[in-house]
Parts: sequence; C-alpha cells; structure tokens
Amino acid sequence: MPRAAYIAGVTDAVLPAVRAHLTEHVAGASGADPESASVTFLGLEPIEVLRFRSTDSGVTRFVTLGCSRHPMGDPTAMVADPTRGPRAELVLSLRNAEGITAGVHRTLAILAALPAVEGVVLTDDALLDLGEPLWENAPFTAVLLGPSDIPDLELPEPADPVRFFDAVPLTGTEAAWKRLRGAGALRDAWTEAGIDVRDPNRGQPRM
Repeated sequence: MPRAAYIAGVTDAVLPAVRAHLTEHVAGASGADPESASVTFLGLEPIEVLRFRSTDSGVTRFVTLGCSRHPMGDPTAMVADPTRGPRAELVLSLRNAEGITAGVHRTLAILAALPAVEGVVLTDDALLDLGEPLWENAPFTAVLLGPSDIPDLELPEPADPVRFFDAVPLTGTEAAWKRLRGAGALRDAWTEAGIDVRDPNRGQPRM
C-alpha cells in the first residue's frame, strides 16, 4: 500500500476508534450514545464534544473528539511526521452540572484545538489558561491536566496511543498557586481541604 494511502487510512480510523473506546469505558454497560456538539474554527477540522451523563453518580463527563486526529508536535518543524507523536483528548467531569455549563462545549473545543493552533503538546500537569470563564458565570478561567481513569487507546503501528487527560477547572488564584508551587502542591491543598474538584460551585482551598 502506498505510504500516503496508509497514512490517510490511519488518520481516518482514529476518531471512530476513539468514539468506540469512550462508549465502552465511559458509557459502560448501558452503551448509550453520548450527546454531541460540533465546534468548527476557521481553517481547522471540526472538534466534537461528547457529553456522557451518569444518573447514578450525578457526574457529567464532557470529552473532546478531534484533538487526537493528528499527532501533536512542533508546528515550526520543517517536516512533521503524520503518524508518530503523542495524541490526546480532554475530559472535563462535573457533578450536578445541569443547567449551569452554557458555553463549556466551545471552551473545551478551544482547548483541544491548541495543539493545532499554537503547537501546544498536552501533557500531565500542564496549565491551560484562557483568562476568561470556562463557561457562563463560572469562577474558573483555566484547567490543570492530569491522568484520567480512561485507559489509553492503542492505535496500529507506528501511531502512538491516544491519552485522555482530566481537565480540572482552576480559579485565577489556583492557577497562580500552581505556577508558584506546582501541580503537586495544589492537589495536596485540595486534598487537605476536602475539595471536590468535580463540583462546579466549589470554593477555593485555603492557601
């Protein structure tokens, strides 16, 4: 098979595989299809945001679908490898979030588009700061990335696996704390204060 056709085949297969993986590991035994919203930016391929609701836990998961379409890398590189390189999607989990997260789909799509737009490589403990509310009237303006409980999705060689990062909302104070003390210290502060980071109305840890 010609290399160009092989690359195109791998690329076309990534997002259907990610969607099936998410349905298996997030929707669980119900296998219910998530609600979906598609967000398009000028010059970029669309990014979907899937919404998985859990009536048992009250947690709603918003998961991007589109960031992993291509591997992340340096946009200034003379030659970009179309198959090798890290791939990722973002997961935002909120408890009892019905009716208070207007605009969150677009925000997540903006964050998921950063690798394509600005060459950002999504990694553990990365701070992504928008400088504006993550959703309408939200006290949070940034997210802290960390490992998700969704397992990596292995892709056919030579493509790297897709990783799923929890995107934890941060207030401006928490973002400043992370920059000053680091992600570990911020998480320790949350634990010490008994903070539920999935609570969209949560207070700030005492620092």
